[in-house]
Amino acid sequence: MNKAQLIDAMASEAKISKADAKKALDAFIKTTSEVLKKGDRIALVGFGSFSVSERSARTGRNPQTGKPITIGAKKVVKFKPGSELGDAVN
Repeated sequence: MNKAQLIDAMASEAKISKADAKKALDAFIKTTSEVLKKGDRIALVGFGSFSVSERSARTGRNPQTGKPITIGAKKVVKFKPGSELGDAVN
């Protein structure tokens, strides 16, 4: 499902216009991004939680040459699904 399909599904489920559904989705994405940039965690009970984790620098290998390369440290976003979401999928 792409963003346009998600907006259509949200509009249909909530019985709102597609424009309102797009505004709501864009606001969710923007707010989530801002909160995660600050390093905070977002927990949606029953759905899951978003958090930021630090990945330390490490040594890897260039697959073409086999030479060792340094992979820099970075922050990554993690999502841990809630039990209700896991039950719904299974």
